[in-house]
Amino acid sequence: MGRRDGRVSEARGAINVGVVGYGYSGRAFHAYLVGLAEGLRLYAISTRDPARQEAARREHPEARVYATMGELLTDRAVELVVLATPHDTHRDLAIQAMNAGKHVVTDKIMAMDAAQAAEMIEASQRNGVLLSVFHNRRWDWDYLTVRQAIAEGWLGEPYLFQTAIMRYRSPGGWRASLAHSGGILFDWPAHLVDQALQLVGAPVRAVDCQTLSRAHWDSDIESYARLSLRFANDVVYEIEVGNLAAAPKPRWYVLGDGGALVKYGLDPQEAYLKQGRIEAAEEDPADRARITTHVRGQEESWTVESVRGSWTAYYCNIAGALHHGAELAVKPEQVYQAMRVYDAAARSARTGEVVHLE
Repeated sequence: MGRRDGRVSEARGAINVGVVGYGYSGRAFHAYLVGLAEGLRLYAISTRDPARQEAARREHPEARVYATMGELLTDRAVELVVLATPHDTHRDLAIQAMNAGKHVVTDKIMAMDAAQAAEMIEASQRNGVLLSVFHNRRWDWDYLTVRQAIAEGWLGEPYLFQTAIMRYRSPGGWRASLAHSGGILFDWPAHLVDQALQLVGAPVRAVDCQTLSRAHWDSDIESYARLSLRFANDVVYEIEVGNLAAAPKPRWYVLGDGGALVKYGLDPQEAYLKQGRIEAAEEDPADRARITTHVRGQEESWTVESVRGSWTAYYCNIAGALHHGAELAVKPEQVYQAMRVYDAAARSARTGEVVHLE
């Protein structure tokens, strides 16, 4: 059970983890990555679907399988609960688990709005348990490569970021439902907004958002969204996502006063994760970032080797925080700030106005 300082009661053995939900995220991401983290043990899985219960027993015979989260919470051996459930359930399930004395990791997006996120943080503080959000894409190779380009000074002072995930693909399952998922802004942009806040390091001052819907897929979520963030240091950060885009755009287009970075292609880890061999991930060389710089007084251009990250780092950090009091890599207060951006984006999309944040 949890302690008031957010660590496990005894730093003995592995921490028992219960994964709630055994769809794609619970199965391919959380159960798999928890199993790779030293100091964590996949102890239990809960899912209401009988077929998924059988799959969980077959794929993880060492784990207990429960039909409901309520049953899982009554198991006193469970110390950390991972929520791999639809977005609209995160607030209620997280608070229920934390009130039962369990530490909680919830998949992104944290909640449906900032008020729900604040309730979750309050429950974490009141119960003295850890709360974090699964932002694994802080360890994406492309994101880390952009960070490196900025840190090395290759771009000078960045002033414009354009990021895009434009694909021609129907959303599936509950992600195709506006009520359950929150819409297109709550899928990929949950990661992209988080990356923006980490890269720029200044408060967001203005949010401008537009969404479009086309009756093409069997879904009521939007087909396209454009989100523009204006930061206090006058950096502009633009995010585009679409599920009805027959041609891609660059994943990254970053301009500084001394250079530029252009990169196509997605982080390669997911394909290898689905095969159960994430550490073997390799990137297509054609997807590597191209740098053009004038910082030394004349134009130079080259292709940069991507910085290799690993999504395994997320749960290694959770284990370190619970066993040894290590600093959380993804703090709920950070994600709360992202939720404030989402509230502003929803208002902007609804009213057609730029929304200013204090």
